[in-house]
Amino acid sequence: MSKARISWISGPVLRARPEGPFAVNEAVLIGEQRLLGEVIRLNEDEIIVQVYEDTTGLRPGTPVEGTGQPLAIELGPSLLGKIFDGLLRPLAGMEPIHVQPGMWRHAAETFAFTPDVRNGDELSGGACLGEILPTEGLRQRCLVPPHAKGKVISISPAGDYSEDAVLCTLEDGDTRHDVCMRHSWPVRTPRPVTKRLAADRPMLTGQRILDALFPIARGGKAALPGGFGTGKTVLQESLAKWCDADVIIYVGCGERGNEMAGVLHEFPQLQDPRSGRALMERTVIIANTSNMPVAAREASIYTGVTVAEYFRDQGMHVALMADSTSRWAEALREVSGRLGELPGEAGYPAYLSSRLADFYERAARVTTLGGDEGSLSIIGAVSPPSGDFSEPVTTHTKRYVRSFWGLDRGRAQARFYPAVHPLQSYTEDVDSMGDWWKAQGSPHWVDHRRRFLEILEEQERLERMARIVGKDSLPPRQQCVLMCGDLINQAYLRQSSFSPIDRFASPARQTAMMNLIARFVELALQMVEQGVPLGSITDLPILRRLQRMGEEISEQQLDEFQNLARQLETELGKLEGAEVHAS
Repeated sequence: MSKARISWISGPVLRARPEGPFAVNEAVLIGEQRLLGEVIRLNEDEIIVQVYEDTTGLRPGTPVEGTGQPLAIELGPSLLGKIFDGLLRPLAGMEPIHVQPGMWRHAAETFAFTPDVRNGDELSGGACLGEILPTEGLRQRCLVPPHAKGKVISISPAGDYSEDAVLCTLEDGDTRHDVCMRHSWPVRTPRPVTKRLAADRPMLTGQRILDALFPIARGGKAALPGGFGTGKTVLQESLAKWCDADVIIYVGCGERGNEMAGVLHEFPQLQDPRSGRALMERTVIIANTSNMPVAAREASIYTGVTVAEYFRDQGMHVALMADSTSRWAEALREVSGRLGELPGEAGYPAYLSSRLADFYERAARVTTLGGDEGSLSIIGAVSPPSGDFSEPVTTHTKRYVRSFWGLDRGRAQARFYPAVHPLQSYTEDVDSMGDWWKAQGSPHWVDHRRRFLEILEEQERLERMARIVGKDSLPPRQQCVLMCGDLINQAYLRQSSFSPIDRFASPARQTAMMNLIARFVELALQMVEQGVPLGSITDLPILRRLQRMGEEISEQQLDEFQNLARQLETELGKLEGAEVHAS
């Protein structure tokens, strides 16, 4: 193995004089403590390394040892339900065990294995050897590593085995591959797939403003920017609990320690609405707080997405929540500054945009190497300073995501949650989602969505005017638009994560509510234009019921929406008839 000696060190970055060949992205071990680092640059007579540990005590002359392999993590069935640091080293009291250079893994666990192959079968990379059955939680698959292939010459019978036990041996010419339940994979290398599939159905979140107005495709990418106190963490917890993903990966990247402690405390207590068991059974948390080594913060994003790809390759649908990519970008900026690189916008390195692209482009709906369909959806939270969406991280992120959910401080201060601003947000997947909503019984979803946004945009314009001339000075139609905008906001876009009834809305419930509100808006505007006083419409009992239907009609009472629709037509019909009779 190649060796070197430190000649210069500054924080997490060091320079060393090599005594043998090194490779870019090669993992290295530093000093007697064998601190983990990674080669990030090669010069003619020195290597530059970023260190993922506290570098206190290192000095010139300290030896650096190359491992001959890239920075990699161990992927296996015991990841689910655990909490790790940015390099996938166990936290929460579980001490990591250093078993070989450059590799960290926790103690091997035992799982029940049922084989699906026999001796003589030809297997390629990504093929399924059999099922892994944990004592509790999600069933998983034992996969052939992507780089291995060959004929099965031995396969273990059904039984309980350690993650490190050899379950199958493949013979490929003169090469043999021993396959265990877990294997290593470089974090900066995307795992291969057979092909990418079209993103033509949504990843449902249970939040009306997201699913109905700004959906994210299954295998899509979304940005969640917002300043301090706008509800990013609570919204991400709601998405983790209610989205229709099989596995949740939560990456706390450089967040404040007290906020991360809250997440670590709350997530294990969340109940999985699918099974009634603990949500942690299908969740992996990667925690890297702001006081941890800055280089490890930079690696945590890649660690999280690599773990997510591992579960995707098992034919699962995975959702990755990254909170927040702004802290990750700050880690890039600090390391870049210590390298003396020419700064770009706001001091960030010139390659910020390409690094963001590398991360977000690993999201996809795919056909796996094993022939199954799997997906990885990425939701990246952004923490722009002072809520400024024009800063570099937000600006570059918008180039690579298709759904943008802008959180607004004003709505959050008014206790309006989720505080997603409908006029600062957008999605580029509307055209591809129309057929899916039609199949769910909502053929007018595209038209209703467009109409809602038009009303909200006109409402905002009229509110600015009303602050100058007074609301009562506006024509009746414009006052009606203001009333309709309030109804859309209060009855449809507002949704409490703590409400036992309204914390989740299924597509059927969202469709029924959207149809009712759209019909009320249409009739109300028609009647005002025909001369019906606006006060007569606002005094109708149906308006109060529409405003409260989210809190009063549960998923088990969908027939009530039909009763509301009949009441809507009856009350507005009587009002119109009374107006015609009076005239």
